Amino acid sequence: MEKKGDGMSLFATKSVKSIIAESEGAEVKLKRTLGPGNLIALGIGAIIGAGLFSLTGVAAAQNAGSAIALSMVVAAIGCAFAGLCYSEFSCMIPVAGSAYTYAYTTLGEWLAWIIGWDLVLEYAVGASTVSISWSAYVVSILHDFGIDLPAQLVAGPFEDLKLPDGRLIHGMFNLPAVIIIFLISALLIIGIQESARTNAVIVVVKLLVVVTFIGIGWAYIDRANYTPFIPPNTGKFGEFGISGIMAGAGTIFFAYIGFDAVSTAAQEARRPQKDMPIGIIGSLLICTVLYVLFSIVLTGMVHYTNLGVAAPVAVAIDRTPYLWLNKLVKFGIIAGFTSVILVMLLGQSRVFYSMSRDGLVPRVFSAIHPKFQTPWRSNMLFFVFVAPFSAFLPLKVVGHMTSIGTLFAFVIVCAGVWVMRRKNPDAPRPFRTPLVPLVPILGMVWNFAMMYSLGIDNWLRLLVWLVIGQIIFFAYSRKHSHLRQKNAVMARE
Repeated sequence: MEKKGDGMSLFATKSVKSIIAESEGAEVKLKRTLGPGNLIALGIGAIIGAGLFSLTGVAAAQNAGSAIALSMVVAAIGCAFAGLCYSEFSCMIPVAGSAYTYAYTTLGEWLAWIIGWDLVLEYAVGASTVSISWSAYVVSILHDFGIDLPAQLVAGPFEDLKLPDGRLIHGMFNLPAVIIIFLISALLIIGIQESARTNAVIVVVKLLVVVTFIGIGWAYIDRANYTPFIPPNTGKFGEFGISGIMAGAGTIFFAYIGFDAVSTAAQEARRPQKDMPIGIIGSLLICTVLYVLFSIVLTGMVHYTNLGVAAPVAVAIDRTPYLWLNKLVKFGIIAGFTSVILVMLLGQSRVFYSMSRDGLVPRVFSAIHPKFQTPWRSNMLFFVFVAPFSAFLPLKVVGHMTSIGTLFAFVIVCAGVWVMRRKNPDAPRPFRTPLVPLVPILGMVWNFAMMYSLGIDNWLRLLVWLVIGQIIFFAYSRKHSHLRQKNAVMARE
Protein backbone atom coordinates (compact mmCIF):
# COMPACT_ATOMS: atom_id res chain seq x y z
CA MET A 1 0.00 0.00 0.00
CA GLU A 2 1.10 3.57 -0.55
CA LYS A 3 2.45 5.48 2.40
CA LYS A 4 0.76 8.82 2.85
CA GLY A 5 2.27 11.88 4.32
CA ASP A 6 5.93 10.93 4.21
CA GLY A 7 7.11 12.10 0.84
CA MET A 8 10.75 11.52 1.77
CA SER A 9 10.46 7.93 2.97
CA LEU A 10 13.05 5.66 1.39
CA PHE A 11 10.56 2.82 1.60
CA ALA A 12 7.54 4.51 0.00
CA THR A 13 5.69 1.94 -2.12
CA LYS A 14 3.06 1.79 -4.80
CA SER A 15 0.01 -0.40 -4.64
CA VAL A 16 -0.53 -3.14 -7.22
CA LYS A 17 -3.75 -1.45 -8.40
CA SER A 18 -2.05 1.90 -8.96
CA ILE A 19 0.74 0.37 -11.04
CA ILE A 20 -1.69 -1.53 -13.28
CA ALA A 21 -3.98 1.50 -13.58
CA GLU A 22 -1.13 3.75 -14.67
CA SER A 23 -0.07 1.18 -17.26
CA GLU A 24 -3.56 0.76 -18.68
CA GLY A 25 -4.23 4.49 -18.62
CA ALA A 26 -1.22 5.45 -20.74
CA GLU A 27 -2.06 7.27 -23.96
CA VAL A 28 0.17 4.95 -25.98
CA LYS A 29 0.58 1.48 -24.54
CA LEU A 30 2.88 -1.43 -25.25
CA LYS A 31 1.32 -3.86 -27.71
CA ARG A 32 -0.03 -7.18 -26.33
CA THR A 33 0.95 -9.74 -28.98
CA LEU A 34 2.90 -12.50 -27.18
CA GLY A 35 1.46 -15.95 -26.46
CA PRO A 36 2.89 -18.75 -24.28
CA GLY A 37 4.97 -20.15 -27.14
CA ASN A 38 6.53 -16.73 -27.78
CA LEU A 39 7.32 -16.35 -24.07
CA ILE A 40 8.94 -19.81 -23.82
CA ALA A 41 10.98 -18.97 -26.93
CA LEU A 42 12.05 -15.66 -25.37
CA GLY A 43 13.22 -17.51 -22.27
CA ILE A 44 15.12 -20.16 -24.24
CA GLY A 45 16.50 -17.40 -26.47
CA ALA A 46 18.10 -15.70 -23.48
CA ILE A 47 19.11 -18.84 -21.59
CA ILE A 48 20.97 -20.94 -24.18
CA GLY A 49 24.03 -18.99 -25.21
CA ALA A 50 27.49 -18.06 -23.98
CA GLY A 51 27.19 -19.87 -20.66
CA LEU A 52 26.45 -23.28 -22.15
CA PHE A 53 28.94 -23.20 -25.00
CA SER A 54 31.84 -21.53 -23.18
CA LEU A 55 31.57 -21.57 -19.38
CA THR A 56 30.61 -25.25 -19.00
CA GLY A 57 34.10 -26.42 -19.89
CA VAL A 58 35.81 -23.79 -17.74
CA ALA A 59 33.69 -24.64 -14.69
CA ALA A 60 34.36 -28.35 -15.18
CA ALA A 61 38.13 -27.87 -15.48
CA GLN A 62 38.52 -25.41 -12.61
CA ASN A 63 35.71 -26.19 -10.17
CA ALA A 64 33.50 -29.26 -10.42
CA GLY A 65 35.11 -31.84 -12.72
CA SER A 66 32.66 -34.34 -14.19
CA ALA A 67 30.21 -33.27 -11.48
CA ILE A 68 29.52 -30.12 -13.52
CA ALA A 69 26.20 -31.84 -14.29
CA LEU A 70 25.41 -31.52 -10.56
CA SER A 71 26.41 -27.85 -10.70
CA MET A 72 23.84 -27.46 -13.47
CA VAL A 73 21.21 -28.99 -11.19
CA VAL A 74 22.24 -26.76 -8.24
CA ALA A 75 21.95 -23.64 -10.40
CA ALA A 76 18.62 -24.85 -11.79
CA ILE A 77 17.19 -25.37 -8.28
CA GLY A 78 18.08 -21.80 -7.36
CA CYS A 79 16.43 -20.63 -10.58
CA ALA A 80 13.37 -22.78 -9.90
CA PHE A 81 12.79 -21.16 -6.49
CA ALA A 82 13.17 -17.73 -8.07
CA GLY A 83 11.06 -18.74 -11.08
CA LEU A 84 8.12 -19.73 -8.88
CA CYS A 85 8.33 -16.35 -7.15
CA TYR A 86 8.64 -14.51 -10.47
CA SER A 87 5.56 -16.35 -11.73
CA GLU A 88 3.40 -15.19 -8.82
CA PHE A 89 4.51 -11.58 -9.23
CA SER A 90 4.18 -11.57 -13.02
CA CYS A 91 0.52 -12.63 -12.68
CA MET A 92 -0.27 -10.18 -9.89
CA ILE A 93 1.49 -7.28 -11.62
CA PRO A 94 1.31 -7.98 -15.39
CA VAL A 95 3.26 -4.91 -16.46
CA ALA A 96 6.78 -4.26 -17.74
CA GLY A 97 9.58 -3.97 -15.21
CA SER A 98 10.32 -7.43 -13.84
CA ALA A 99 12.08 -7.51 -10.45
CA TYR A 100 12.13 -3.70 -10.28
CA THR A 101 8.33 -3.43 -10.31
CA TYR A 102 7.94 -6.31 -7.87
CA ALA A 103 10.34 -4.69 -5.40
CA TYR A 104 8.50 -1.37 -5.75
CA THR A 105 5.21 -2.87 -4.59
CA THR A 106 6.69 -4.78 -1.65
CA LEU A 107 9.99 -3.36 -0.42
CA GLY A 108 9.82 0.31 -1.37
CA GLU A 109 11.21 2.77 -3.87
CA TRP A 110 14.80 2.77 -2.64
CA LEU A 111 15.24 -1.00 -2.81
CA ALA A 112 13.40 -0.99 -6.14
CA TRP A 113 15.97 1.49 -7.46
CA ILE A 114 18.80 -0.79 -6.26
CA ILE A 115 17.25 -3.69 -8.16
CA GLY A 116 16.66 -1.59 -11.28
CA TRP A 117 20.27 -0.39 -11.23
CA ASP A 118 21.45 -3.92 -10.52
CA LEU A 119 19.56 -5.19 -13.58
CA VAL A 120 21.72 -2.95 -15.77
CA LEU A 121 24.50 -5.43 -14.97
CA GLU A 122 22.40 -8.33 -16.17
CA TYR A 123 20.96 -6.79 -19.30
CA ALA A 124 22.94 -3.87 -20.75
CA VAL A 125 26.43 -4.91 -19.59
CA GLY A 126 25.60 -8.55 -20.32
CA ALA A 127 24.51 -7.69 -23.87
CA SER A 128 27.79 -5.87 -24.41
CA THR A 129 29.74 -8.89 -23.17
CA VAL A 130 27.88 -11.32 -25.40
CA SER A 131 28.29 -9.04 -28.44
CA ILE A 132 32.08 -9.26 -28.04
CA SER A 133 31.87 -13.08 -27.99
CA TRP A 134 29.49 -12.95 -30.97
CA SER A 135 32.09 -10.94 -32.88
CA ALA A 136 34.85 -13.44 -32.13
CA TYR A 137 32.83 -16.39 -33.42
CA VAL A 138 31.72 -14.50 -36.54
CA VAL A 139 35.35 -13.65 -37.31
CA SER A 140 36.27 -17.31 -36.75
CA ILE A 141 33.60 -18.79 -39.00
CA LEU A 142 34.31 -16.24 -41.74
CA HIS A 143 37.97 -17.28 -41.56
CA ASP A 144 36.90 -20.91 -42.02
CA PHE A 145 35.34 -19.85 -45.32
CA GLY A 146 38.41 -17.89 -46.41
CA ILE A 147 37.16 -14.42 -45.46
CA ASP A 148 39.40 -12.37 -43.17
CA LEU A 149 38.22 -9.01 -41.85
CA PRO A 150 40.77 -6.24 -41.14
CA ALA A 151 42.36 -7.19 -37.82
CA GLN A 152 42.12 -3.66 -36.39
CA LEU A 153 38.32 -3.72 -36.83
CA VAL A 154 37.53 -6.94 -34.95
CA ALA A 155 38.96 -6.16 -31.50
CA GLY A 156 39.16 -3.26 -29.07
CA PRO A 157 42.32 -1.26 -28.32
CA PHE A 158 42.88 -2.95 -24.93
CA GLU A 159 43.30 -6.49 -26.18
CA ASP A 160 45.79 -8.33 -28.37
CA LEU A 161 44.54 -10.21 -31.40
CA LYS A 162 46.35 -13.31 -32.67
CA LEU A 163 46.47 -13.49 -36.46
CA PRO A 164 46.45 -16.81 -38.38
CA ASP A 165 50.21 -16.42 -39.00
CA GLY A 166 50.85 -16.18 -35.25
CA ARG A 167 51.47 -12.42 -35.03
CA LEU A 168 49.90 -10.42 -32.20
CA ILE A 169 48.47 -6.98 -32.99
CA HIS A 170 46.39 -4.41 -31.15
CA GLY A 171 42.82 -3.91 -32.27
CA MET A 172 41.25 -0.50 -32.66
CA PHE A 173 37.49 -0.95 -32.87
CA ASN A 174 35.27 -4.04 -32.61
CA LEU A 175 33.06 -3.30 -35.60
CA PRO A 176 31.10 -6.62 -35.77
CA ALA A 177 30.08 -6.25 -32.10
CA VAL A 178 28.75 -2.74 -32.74
CA ILE A 179 26.91 -3.88 -35.88
CA ILE A 180 25.02 -6.64 -34.06
CA ILE A 181 24.03 -4.26 -31.23
CA PHE A 182 22.75 -1.78 -33.85
CA LEU A 183 20.78 -4.40 -35.80
CA ILE A 184 19.16 -5.86 -32.67
CA SER A 185 18.27 -2.38 -31.39
CA ALA A 186 16.69 -1.53 -34.76
CA LEU A 187 14.70 -4.78 -34.69
CA LEU A 188 13.41 -4.01 -31.19
CA ILE A 189 12.33 -0.55 -32.35
CA ILE A 190 10.35 -2.00 -35.27
CA GLY A 191 8.21 -4.15 -32.98
CA ILE A 192 8.00 -6.78 -30.26
CA GLN A 193 6.12 -9.25 -32.49
CA GLU A 194 8.75 -9.01 -35.20
CA SER A 195 11.46 -9.43 -32.58
CA ALA A 196 9.69 -12.48 -31.14
CA ARG A 197 9.40 -14.10 -34.60
CA THR A 198 13.09 -13.55 -35.30
CA ASN A 199 13.98 -14.94 -31.88
CA ALA A 200 11.80 -18.02 -32.48
CA VAL A 201 13.70 -18.86 -35.68
CA ILE A 202 17.04 -18.45 -33.90
CA VAL A 203 15.85 -20.62 -30.99
CA VAL A 204 14.97 -23.47 -33.37
CA VAL A 205 18.43 -23.30 -34.95
CA LYS A 206 20.40 -23.42 -31.72
CA LEU A 207 18.16 -26.11 -30.19
CA LEU A 208 18.88 -28.27 -33.24
CA VAL A 209 22.62 -27.73 -32.72
CA VAL A 210 22.45 -28.63 -29.02
CA VAL A 211 20.33 -31.74 -29.67
CA THR A 212 22.63 -32.80 -32.54
CA PHE A 213 25.70 -32.53 -30.31
CA ILE A 214 24.01 -34.55 -27.55
CA GLY A 215 22.76 -37.20 -30.00
CA ILE A 216 26.06 -37.70 -31.82
CA GLY A 217 28.30 -37.26 -28.78
CA TRP A 218 26.45 -39.86 -26.71
CA ALA A 219 27.98 -42.65 -28.82
CA TYR A 220 31.52 -41.39 -28.08
CA ILE A 221 31.30 -41.22 -24.29
CA ASP A 222 34.21 -42.86 -22.47
CA ARG A 223 32.95 -43.86 -19.02
CA ALA A 224 36.52 -43.72 -17.66
CA ASN A 225 36.28 -39.93 -17.95
CA TYR A 226 33.69 -39.95 -15.17
CA THR A 227 36.18 -41.33 -12.62
CA PRO A 228 36.24 -39.76 -10.13
CA PHE A 229 32.85 -38.17 -10.75
CA ILE A 230 33.40 -35.69 -7.88
CA PRO A 231 37.16 -35.01 -7.75
CA PRO A 232 38.52 -34.53 -4.22
CA ASN A 233 38.94 -30.96 -3.01
CA THR A 234 42.46 -29.55 -3.43
CA GLY A 235 42.33 -27.83 -0.04
CA LYS A 236 41.13 -24.55 -1.54
CA PHE A 237 37.49 -23.50 -1.47
CA GLY A 238 35.87 -23.89 -4.87
CA GLU A 239 38.44 -26.25 -6.35
CA PHE A 240 36.54 -29.55 -6.64
CA GLY A 241 34.68 -31.43 -3.95
CA ILE A 242 31.34 -30.09 -2.69
CA SER A 243 32.57 -26.48 -2.65
CA GLY A 244 33.68 -26.95 -6.25
CA ILE A 245 30.18 -28.00 -7.24
CA MET A 246 28.82 -24.83 -5.64
CA ALA A 247 31.50 -22.65 -7.25
CA GLY A 248 30.77 -24.34 -10.57
CA ALA A 249 27.09 -23.51 -10.12
CA GLY A 250 27.96 -19.86 -9.51
CA THR A 251 30.18 -19.80 -12.58
CA ILE A 252 27.78 -21.47 -15.01
CA PHE A 253 24.86 -19.52 -13.54
CA PHE A 254 25.48 -17.13 -16.44
CA ALA A 255 24.13 -19.97 -18.58
CA TYR A 256 20.72 -19.71 -16.86
CA ILE A 257 20.36 -15.96 -17.03
CA GLY A 258 17.41 -15.10 -19.19
CA PHE A 259 14.29 -16.83 -17.90
CA ASP A 260 13.64 -13.78 -15.72
CA ALA A 261 13.71 -11.64 -18.87
CA VAL A 262 10.38 -13.26 -19.77
CA SER A 263 8.79 -11.31 -16.93
CA THR A 264 9.93 -7.99 -18.45
CA ALA A 265 7.55 -8.67 -21.36
CA ALA A 266 4.48 -9.15 -19.13
CA GLN A 267 2.84 -6.00 -20.48
CA GLU A 268 3.13 -7.38 -24.01
CA ALA A 269 1.66 -10.82 -23.23
CA ARG A 270 -1.88 -11.48 -24.48
CA ARG A 271 -2.96 -13.33 -21.31
CA PRO A 272 -0.27 -12.57 -18.73
CA GLN A 273 -2.07 -14.26 -15.82
CA LYS A 274 -2.02 -17.61 -17.65
CA ASP A 275 0.93 -17.27 -20.02
CA MET A 276 3.67 -15.81 -17.79
CA PRO A 277 4.09 -18.89 -15.52
CA ILE A 278 4.13 -21.10 -18.62
CA GLY A 279 6.83 -18.94 -20.23
CA ILE A 280 9.02 -18.72 -17.13
CA ILE A 281 8.79 -22.28 -15.81
CA GLY A 282 8.55 -23.86 -19.28
CA SER A 283 11.73 -22.27 -20.63
CA LEU A 284 13.60 -23.10 -17.42
CA LEU A 285 12.57 -26.79 -17.47
CA ILE A 286 13.46 -27.28 -21.14
CA CYS A 287 16.87 -25.67 -20.74
CA THR A 288 17.70 -27.54 -17.52
CA VAL A 289 17.15 -30.92 -19.18
CA LEU A 290 19.28 -29.91 -22.17
CA TYR A 291 22.02 -28.49 -19.92
CA VAL A 292 22.35 -31.63 -17.81
CA LEU A 293 22.48 -33.87 -20.89
CA PHE A 294 24.93 -31.51 -22.60
CA SER A 295 27.33 -31.48 -19.63
CA ILE A 296 27.14 -35.28 -19.22
CA VAL A 297 28.06 -35.78 -22.88
CA LEU A 298 30.81 -33.13 -22.84
CA THR A 299 32.61 -34.51 -19.77
CA GLY A 300 32.07 -38.07 -21.03
CA MET A 301 33.73 -37.35 -24.37
CA VAL A 302 36.65 -35.36 -22.93
CA HIS A 303 38.26 -35.64 -19.49
CA TYR A 304 37.41 -32.53 -17.46
CA THR A 305 41.09 -31.57 -17.14
CA ASN A 306 41.19 -30.88 -20.89
CA LEU A 307 38.10 -28.64 -21.02
CA GLY A 308 39.52 -25.38 -19.64
CA VAL A 309 39.64 -23.73 -23.07
CA ALA A 310 37.63 -21.08 -24.85
CA ALA A 311 35.90 -23.59 -27.13
CA PRO A 312 35.45 -26.85 -25.18
CA VAL A 313 32.78 -28.13 -27.56
CA ALA A 314 35.26 -28.01 -30.45
CA VAL A 315 37.67 -30.17 -28.38
CA ALA A 316 34.92 -32.75 -27.93
CA ILE A 317 33.99 -32.75 -31.60
CA ASP A 318 37.62 -33.43 -32.52
CA ARG A 319 37.19 -36.82 -30.78
CA THR A 320 34.63 -37.82 -33.41
CA PRO A 321 34.89 -38.38 -37.19
CA TYR A 322 32.27 -35.66 -37.72
CA LEU A 323 34.54 -32.63 -38.03
CA TRP A 324 31.87 -30.83 -40.08
CA LEU A 325 30.13 -30.36 -36.75
CA ASN A 326 32.67 -27.65 -35.89
CA LYS A 327 31.16 -25.21 -38.38
CA LEU A 328 27.62 -26.23 -37.38
CA VAL A 329 28.39 -25.64 -33.70
CA LYS A 330 29.96 -22.25 -34.44
CA PHE A 331 26.85 -21.32 -36.38
CA GLY A 332 24.68 -22.46 -33.48
CA ILE A 333 26.78 -20.48 -31.02
CA ILE A 334 26.42 -17.34 -33.17
CA ALA A 335 22.66 -17.91 -33.28
CA GLY A 336 22.64 -18.42 -29.52
CA PHE A 337 24.55 -15.22 -28.87
CA THR A 338 22.24 -13.30 -31.20
CA SER A 339 19.08 -14.28 -29.35
CA VAL A 340 20.73 -13.59 -25.96
CA ILE A 341 21.59 -10.05 -27.07
CA LEU A 342 18.04 -9.57 -28.35
CA VAL A 343 16.36 -10.62 -25.11
CA MET A 344 18.84 -8.73 -22.90
CA LEU A 345 18.31 -5.46 -24.77
CA LEU A 346 14.55 -6.10 -24.72
CA GLY A 347 14.63 -6.66 -20.95
CA GLN A 348 16.74 -3.59 -20.23
CA SER A 349 14.50 -1.24 -22.20
CA ARG A 350 11.39 -2.59 -20.43
CA VAL A 351 12.94 -2.19 -16.96
CA PHE A 352 13.90 1.41 -17.67
CA TYR A 353 10.44 1.96 -19.21
CA SER A 354 8.93 1.23 -15.79
CA MET A 355 11.54 3.24 -13.92
CA SER A 356 10.88 6.21 -16.19
CA ARG A 357 7.12 5.94 -15.57
CA ASP A 358 7.94 6.31 -11.87
CA GLY A 359 10.19 9.33 -12.44
CA LEU A 360 13.40 7.60 -11.30
CA VAL A 361 15.04 8.00 -14.72
CA PRO A 362 14.26 10.63 -17.39
CA ARG A 363 10.94 10.49 -19.29
CA VAL A 364 12.71 9.68 -22.56
CA PHE A 365 12.93 6.03 -21.47
CA SER A 366 9.12 5.65 -21.41
CA ALA A 367 8.39 7.37 -24.74
CA ILE A 368 6.37 4.94 -26.91
CA HIS A 369 6.51 5.12 -30.71
CA PRO A 370 2.98 5.89 -32.03
CA LYS A 371 3.27 3.39 -34.89
CA PHE A 372 5.51 0.60 -33.60
CA GLN A 373 4.28 0.81 -29.99
CA THR A 374 7.75 0.18 -28.60
CA PRO A 375 9.98 2.30 -26.29
CA TRP A 376 12.03 3.34 -29.30
CA ARG A 377 14.00 6.18 -27.75
CA SER A 378 15.02 3.89 -24.92
CA ASN A 379 16.28 1.34 -27.47
CA MET A 380 18.25 4.06 -29.26
CA LEU A 381 19.81 5.33 -26.05
CA PHE A 382 20.81 1.85 -24.95
CA PHE A 383 22.48 1.31 -28.31
CA VAL A 384 24.52 4.46 -27.65
CA PHE A 385 25.30 3.19 -24.11
CA VAL A 386 26.16 -0.42 -24.99
CA ALA A 387 28.01 0.14 -28.29
CA PRO A 388 31.13 1.80 -26.77
CA PHE A 389 31.56 -1.10 -24.33
CA SER A 390 31.26 -3.52 -27.25
CA ALA A 391 33.63 -1.54 -29.45
CA PHE A 392 36.46 -0.77 -27.07
CA LEU A 393 36.50 -3.05 -24.00
CA PRO A 394 38.00 -6.55 -23.71
CA LEU A 395 36.06 -9.57 -22.54
CA LYS A 396 37.30 -10.25 -18.98
CA VAL A 397 35.23 -10.41 -15.79
CA VAL A 398 31.84 -9.15 -16.92
CA GLY A 399 30.35 -12.65 -17.00
CA HIS A 400 30.78 -13.06 -13.23
CA MET A 401 29.51 -9.52 -12.70
CA THR A 402 26.37 -10.34 -14.64
CA SER A 403 25.84 -13.52 -12.62
CA ILE A 404 26.23 -11.88 -9.20
CA GLY A 405 23.90 -9.04 -10.23
CA THR A 406 21.22 -11.49 -11.33
CA LEU A 407 21.53 -13.62 -8.20
CA PHE A 408 21.09 -10.48 -6.12
CA ALA A 409 17.89 -9.68 -8.02
CA PHE A 410 16.63 -13.23 -7.42
CA VAL A 411 17.19 -12.90 -3.67
CA ILE A 412 15.14 -9.68 -3.62
CA VAL A 413 12.28 -11.19 -5.65
CA CYS A 414 12.07 -14.20 -3.31
CA ALA A 415 11.99 -11.85 -0.32
CA GLY A 416 9.34 -9.75 -2.06
CA VAL A 417 6.90 -12.67 -2.41
CA TRP A 418 7.19 -13.43 1.29
CA VAL A 419 6.66 -9.76 2.21
CA MET A 420 3.68 -9.43 -0.14
CA ARG A 421 1.99 -12.52 1.31
CA ARG A 422 2.21 -10.97 4.79
CA LYS A 423 1.44 -7.42 3.67
CA ASN A 424 -1.41 -8.11 1.26
CA PRO A 425 -2.57 -11.72 1.77
CA ASP A 426 -5.98 -11.26 0.11
CA ALA A 427 -4.74 -9.84 -3.22
CA PRO A 428 -5.83 -11.89 -6.28
CA ARG A 429 -3.11 -14.34 -7.29
CA PRO A 430 -3.84 -16.29 -10.51
CA PHE A 431 -0.62 -18.23 -9.79
CA ARG A 432 0.49 -18.87 -6.21
CA THR A 433 4.05 -19.77 -5.25
CA PRO A 434 3.72 -23.04 -3.29
CA LEU A 435 4.85 -23.54 0.32
CA VAL A 436 5.31 -19.90 1.29
CA PRO A 437 7.45 -18.92 3.22
CA LEU A 438 9.52 -22.10 2.70
CA VAL A 439 10.09 -21.66 -1.06
CA PRO A 440 11.03 -17.94 -0.82
CA ILE A 441 13.39 -18.63 2.11
CA LEU A 442 15.04 -21.51 0.26
CA GLY A 443 15.31 -19.28 -2.82
CA MET A 444 17.05 -16.54 -0.83
CA VAL A 445 19.45 -18.95 0.90
CA TRP A 446 20.22 -21.00 -2.23
CA ASN A 447 20.90 -18.02 -4.49
CA PHE A 448 22.89 -16.21 -1.79
CA ALA A 449 25.07 -19.31 -1.43
CA MET A 450 25.88 -19.13 -5.14
CA MET A 451 26.63 -15.40 -4.76
CA TYR A 452 29.03 -16.23 -1.92
CA SER A 453 30.81 -18.82 -4.07
CA LEU A 454 31.76 -16.18 -6.67
CA GLY A 455 34.44 -14.70 -4.39
CA ILE A 456 35.39 -11.40 -2.81
CA ASP A 457 36.52 -9.69 -6.05
CA ASN A 458 33.05 -9.92 -7.56
CA TRP A 459 31.46 -8.74 -4.32
CA LEU A 460 33.70 -5.66 -4.36
CA ARG A 461 32.76 -4.90 -7.99
CA LEU A 462 29.08 -5.28 -7.13
CA LEU A 463 29.52 -2.92 -4.18
CA VAL A 464 31.21 -0.27 -6.35
CA TRP A 465 28.43 -0.55 -8.92
CA LEU A 466 25.75 -0.14 -6.26
CA VAL A 467 27.54 2.88 -4.78
CA ILE A 468 27.47 4.55 -8.21
CA GLY A 469 23.74 3.77 -8.35
CA GLN A 470 23.20 5.38 -4.95
CA ILE A 471 24.87 8.57 -6.12
CA ILE A 472 22.49 8.74 -9.09
CA PHE A 473 19.47 7.94 -6.89
CA PHE A 474 20.11 10.72 -4.37
CA ALA A 475 21.28 13.23 -6.99
CA TYR A 476 18.42 12.72 -9.48
CA SER A 477 15.86 9.98 -8.84
CA ARG A 478 14.88 10.98 -5.30
CA LYS A 479 14.09 14.53 -6.46
CA HIS A 480 12.06 13.49 -9.51
CA SER A 481 10.13 10.56 -8.05
CA HIS A 482 6.44 10.80 -8.97
CA LEU A 483 5.42 8.89 -5.86
CA ARG A 484 7.33 11.23 -3.56
CA GLN A 485 5.90 14.29 -5.27
CA LYS A 486 2.39 12.89 -4.86
CA ASN A 487 2.95 12.02 -1.19
CA ALA A 488 4.45 15.46 -0.53
CA VAL A 489 1.35 17.14 -1.98
CA MET A 490 -0.91 14.94 0.15
CA ALA A 491 1.15 15.78 3.25
CA ARG A 492 0.77 19.54 2.65
CA GLU A 493 -2.98 19.13 2.21
